[in-house]
Amino acid sequence: MKRDQQLFRKRAAMSVVFVLAFMGMFGLVSVTNVFGQTAEATTTMTEAEAGVAEFGLIAAALAFGLGAIGAGIAIAHVGAAAMGAIGEKPEIASQALIFIALAEGLVVFGFITALMILGKF
Repeated sequence: MKRDQQLFRKRAAMSVVFVLAFMGMFGLVSVTNVFGQTAEATTTMTEAEAGVAEFGLIAAALAFGLGAIGAGIAIAHVGAAAMGAIGEKPEIASQALIFIALAEGLVVFGFITALMILGKF
């Protein structure tokens, strides 16, 4: 029992170290462009352009977020029904996967819509 606890603590500590190292590396990589900018690289926006950009970013976030939430709900219901049907009749597994893929298409449509909105800026 004592050995199991020590092994668990060692693995938990290694996991924490790994996550912190990953977050540190990600943070370092994501801020390197901030220090590399020059004064000429920055652009100024008018107040009207900033307002339009704000609503455009909100629209893109809503398009992708609501599409992902809708797909998650659809996949939950279709997947549960498909697994029940496959349990009773295994030969319909390929047909059940098609229905799950149709529900997954909602995320793709939301992502494409968000990209189209972001492409306007």
